[in-house]
Amino acid sequence: MDARDIIKRPVITERTTDLMAEKKYTFEVDVRANKTQVKDAVEEIFGVKVEKVNVQNYKGKFKRMGRFGGYTSKRRKAIVKLTADSKEIEYFEA
Repeated sequence: MDARDIIKRPVITERTTDLMAEKKYTFEVDVRANKTQVKDAVEEIFGVKVEKVNVQNYKGKFKRMGRFGGYTSKRRKAIVKLTADSKEIEYFEA
């Protein structure tokens, strides 16, 4: 799996922006990716050193459209902590 296939997108919420002060960044990742693959992908794409990776799995929610029901797709979220001497990840150009 390619590094760009593993990291889908950054998760940008009020809580995740507060975590950026502690050098913790949140990404939505492929559901088949493990912690080692996430670590290698972040280091390759952004050129930083990763200290620790935590992952969270989310089941799909049941949704209805009229009389038809189904589930939304399941997701996996990774919280990546960078080392103290690593540079920061810039999402936005100021």
